[in-house]
Amino acid sequence: MAGVVLAFDTSAAHCAAALLLPDGRVLTRHEPMEKGQAERLMPLLEGLLADAGLGWSDVTRLAVGTGPGNFTGVRIAVAAARGLALGLGVPALGITRLEALAYGLPRPLTVIEDARRGEVYVQGFGSSDQDALLLDVSDLAHVVETTHVTGSAAGPDALPPAMPLTEAMARIAAARALPQPRPAPFYLRGADAAPPSDLPPVILPDPLP
Repeated sequence: MAGVVLAFDTSAAHCAAALLLPDGRVLTRHEPMEKGQAERLMPLLEGLLADAGLGWSDVTRLAVGTGPGNFTGVRIAVAAARGLALGLGVPALGITRLEALAYGLPRPLTVIEDARRGEVYVQGFGSSDQDALLLDVSDLAHVVETTHVTGSAAGPDALPPAMPLTEAMARIAAARALPQPRPAPFYLRGADAAPPSDLPPVILPDPLP
């Protein structure tokens, strides 16, 4: 067991966290919110630790949701995880939303998540996990061959998640061998932000003495 694992995620319209204790118990918090995750995340984590009678020094491993999801939300959580890992001297592990959705469900399994714009995120999990893909909805029939499916775009036969996603992230991180690379945002699509239309300022040379 990895000790005390603190997992959190802000990749969607929420601020969510889970605390996995050495005895296997899990405490979770989930607060829906469209914005304000950056301000709410740390107080939420501190409150969750306080509920368990613990402090930051008791955390032995961090898990963070890396997406796919909201571009800014993913960056908020990943930056927080990296900062906490450095400050606490503990490892931080990045867990994708697709991995978390698949955790605890029967295999072989395909996760199909709505990516909007007529597209879906797809990843297969079985004896060996496949790479995640961003596909047009019309291409789904050519890639989904498993009996079991889950996810927001998997249709009426979709299996529900086995547990809250942050709990799944914590359990995945607890079982994962170290060392692991630093968490990084998991993007299958570029950011929606448009580049500025104004020309950059002209940098003038220093005047001669």
